[in-house]
Parts: sequence; C-alpha cells; structure tokens
Amino acid sequence: MARDYYGLLGLSSGASDSEIKRAYRKLARELHPDVNPDEAAQARFKEISVAYEVLSDPEKRRIVDLGGDPMESAAGGAGAGGFSGFGGLGDVFEAFFGGGAASRGPTGRVRPGSDSLLRMRLDLEECATGVTKQVTVDTAVLCDLCQGKGTHGNSTPVSCDTCGGRGEIQTVQRSLLGQVMTSRPCPVCGGVGEVIPDPCNRCAGDGRVRARRDISVKIPAGVGDGMRVRLAAQGEVGPGGGPAGDLYVEVHEKPHDVFVRDGDDLHCTISVPMVDAALGTTVTVEAIIDGPIEITVGAGTQPGSVTTLRGHGMPHLRSGVRGNLHAHIDVVVPSRLDHEDVELLRAFKERTNGTAEVRTAHSNNSSHGGGLFNRLRETFTGR
Repeated sequence: MARDYYGLLGLSSGASDSEIKRAYRKLARELHPDVNPDEAAQARFKEISVAYEVLSDPEKRRIVDLGGDPMESAAGGAGAGGFSGFGGLGDVFEAFFGGGAASRGPTGRVRPGSDSLLRMRLDLEECATGVTKQVTVDTAVLCDLCQGKGTHGNSTPVSCDTCGGRGEIQTVQRSLLGQVMTSRPCPVCGGVGEVIPDPCNRCAGDGRVRARRDISVKIPAGVGDGMRVRLAAQGEVGPGGGPAGDLYVEVHEKPHDVFVRDGDDLHCTISVPMVDAALGTTVTVEAIIDGPIEITVGAGTQPGSVTTLRGHGMPHLRSGVRGNLHAHIDVVVPSRLDHEDVELLRAFKERTNGTAEVRTAHSNNSSHGGGLFNRLRETFTGR
C-alpha cells in the first residue's frame, strides 16, 4: 500500500507548496538528530525527510496524487523506500538558517503539459438540446519530426558541463551562524541536468511545436452559462513531448429574444388584449424544444398572472428531467378608441356599475399580512 506522504507531514492532499515547506520546517526543527537524540525522533525525521523529498518534486507528487508510491522503485537505500541517511539536508539547513545544502537532482526534461481553455457561445436552443461542434484550437502538439525527443537524427542529449548533470549549482554564503550552502537551478540547462548539442530543426529541442487543429466538441443537453466541458488530453503537450493536459470548453449562453432562463425553468411574457383577458383565449408560443404549444388564458385573467406549464422548460444536465415554463400575462389596454368603441365601453361600465376606488390599507388581504401597504409600513416602522 502506498504511504501517506501528506499524513507524515500532518497535511491533507490539497496542501500547497508553501504549506508543505512550512510543515517540514516545523517538524525538522523538532526532530533533527542534533536537537532530539531520541531514536524514535531520528526515525520520524527520516520519514518526514522522505515525505518532503517526494512532495517537493512535481513529478513524484503527481504519482502520489494518482495513488502510487514513487519511492517503491528506488533501490540501494538504507531507509524505507530506498531512502538513505538524512536526506533533504538542503531543506534542513533551510529550516534552521533559511538556506539550502543538498542537491535534489535534475527535474527531468519530460514534463506534463498545461490545461487549455476555450470559450464557446451557444444559443438557448443549443443548450436545451445539446450540440456537437467543430472547433479550431491552437496548442502545443508533439513534434512529428523528432517525436518529442528534441534531438536531430540519432543524436542524444549530453550531461550539462556547468552543473555536472545535477541540474543545479551551489554557492556558499557566510552568515552569523557560519557558512551556509544554497542551491539554484542551473542557468544553462534550466535544471534538467542535460543539454542537447544537436537539437531538432523543427522544435529546437523542446519536443513540441505549436499548431492549429480541428476537434469535435460534444455539448450535453441542459448545459448552462459558465459551465465547462472537459476534453481529456486535448490541451498543451508538455515539454520534451510530455503528456498533454486537458482542454476545457466554457459555455457562454446568448440572451434569447423570448425566453429568460432561471436554472431549469423558462420565463416568457405574453401580451393579451384586455378583452381577451376578460373573456379568455388561447395563445400559441414557439417553445424551445417542443415547438408550438398553446397556453390557455382563463376568463377574467388579471395583469401579472402567471400560467405554468410543467415539463416544458430546460432539461436537467444530469437527470434530463425538464423544468417548467412560466408565462407571465401582460394585459394590454388600448390607448386609442373610436367612437363606437367608447360607446360600447360606456355601456359595459353602466351595466357593471364599475367605478374606480381607493382601497384602504386594511382592505383585502387582511388574512395575509394586511396587504402591500401594511407590509411596507411594517418594513420601515417595525410594527
């Protein structure tokens, strides 16, 4: 079973590089053999040194995050997992004096690639039904001439003369506590430990080149604004021909002329003449998925009424269950009337004895908090 390197440092798997370094410094000050001669402390010091060595190396940490143990294959060490002596002495010096001493070795020329992000604008109809689109991406791809090796023909990389293949150079600095050795990546090989004297003519030794390519992106039904679709291994190829990162397609939903989306529900406004609102009518609406559907406006419908059609909204991204369609009724009063219309309305008014009135704050809705006026008064007066 793979060891819990995060647990050895008292951390969770999502710890940042700075958190890992701080945790190691703290434990190193407590468990270093020069400070704590106890045998159990020495054994614990070896364990945390191995844990820091693994988690401070991006490639080894990636193996740990995938559930493996990068130290299982190490051979020839006296400690667990091939660890020999008090490893990570550079970080022990850093823990006590702020410097570094021991080499961590070259970083490796082959590294994983980074992720890429592509934004795609979709209509509401495309979000509702799902769509497959061809897109053009510009990313780093594997060099087809050297196949990621970075060398020309049959040539091979050689050890860096500046750092001697270690990937870093060391300098000695004087401090109040004596001489402290620090290390930094080699400026010639960039920490790789080797150089390519005869690089590939196409990629100049990087093992990858930039190119445009067309890929097919399948957008599922129910996707919404701001959501991302992941395409594995379609991102940037890593240096040295390393594994490609992922491509994320971020959806941007265009505003619709008729419908407003609220999660899986859709809202629209229907303008109805006042006569139709009074007598009742049906209105045909072109729905997003279902095509023409009829919405019934009942007799006596009041302005601001809402008619809900269940199951005519957007599909849920995972379950596929449809939301609802809410039709908000806007009763339209004619602004221009001819003489005959006026006479008819007057006759209607006389028959119904309809007159305008000002309602008191306590009239109607008394059982529901006293109406709008009372609710506003309670908000501002607290009574």
